[in-house]
Amino acid sequence: MKKITVAVVGCGRIANSAHLPALDEMDDVRVKYVCDIVKEKAEKALKDFPKAEKAITDYKIALSDEEVDAVMVLTPNYAHYTVTVDALNAGKHVFCEKPITVDYIRSKEMADIADKNGRILNIGLCNRFDSRVELLARYVAEGKLGNIYHVACSFRNFRSIPGLGGPFTTKEQSGGGVLIDWGVHFIDLILYVLGGARPLSASCCAYNGTAKDMKAYKYRTMWAEDTADVVNGTCDVEDFISGLIRTDKAGITFTGAWAQNVDKDEMWVDFLGDKGGVRLTYAGNFTFTDSATLESFTPECEKNKRYLEEDKAFIQSVRDLKKNKGNVVYALETAKIMDALYASAASGKEIKL
Repeated sequence: MKKITVAVVGCGRIANSAHLPALDEMDDVRVKYVCDIVKEKAEKALKDFPKAEKAITDYKIALSDEEVDAVMVLTPNYAHYTVTVDALNAGKHVFCEKPITVDYIRSKEMADIADKNGRILNIGLCNRFDSRVELLARYVAEGKLGNIYHVACSFRNFRSIPGLGGPFTTKEQSGGGVLIDWGVHFIDLILYVLGGARPLSASCCAYNGTAKDMKAYKYRTMWAEDTADVVNGTCDVEDFISGLIRTDKAGITFTGAWAQNVDKDEMWVDFLGDKGGVRLTYAGNFTFTDSATLESFTPECEKNKRYLEEDKAFIQSVRDLKKNKGNVVYALETAKIMDALYASAASGKEIKL
């Protein structure tokens, strides 16, 4: 079997913690380039991952290489659009980390460009490849929950704004805060488990106040602290979000917080049906309660390597040129919903979809 030759663009946390380790496990993949605008990051990835062959700082070197079949775009949000479009127009297949990009219009453009060029474009929504989520989706499809009339979720942490003052908290670069960072995973997971749901309207409240005075912000640990800039940086994104999404299948309510002043972390999704209900712990197992017996149990389900499965699916999609469940077409609905939620928060009005 011919190996698929890949270039990895962006050698930050998601590359080092998820995708480069996954690619290292795949015998049918060759990683010809690791690229980052910070030379030291690319060189570190070259050193840390045996499969990587060359470290570069200009991704266009990889795009001009005819041996490269696919590009993995693992950059900050603001660069997703440019790097992905350049790669698609260079005839490469693309895996792009979530979110697709910073807004729905450009997300749709990326999808259209992929189709125009006959290329695969997958988006990094890893929950679709989590064994526990897949089992829950089967429960729903088999009718074990009956009619699901409501879904509620919470993605709330205590004082955990990532990289304060850096790209995570600068709207021009990230597109938003906790909603686009964490909420995108929860919304997509819900839509996937429901078997697709057409959004009808969105209503949202957003708050940005916990770290307006960045120098005074107190925390125990900070994700991506090396990217923080509390002296000269920006924090103009939401650190708290709440809302309601009406769909043709179920209502969806959510609360999300990077930095709530309640010393408790909550990461769960509740699916409420008229025959049964489920609480799913994010990145964990779920408990099913049967309304007929009033019994609850946690089904046995071996935890898989969701990033490895996600990357395997992308490579297979490149091989057979068939869209799978990670394709951008299935991520566009979430991008549309997020745009509507941000519009609602800004206007104070419900947005029809």
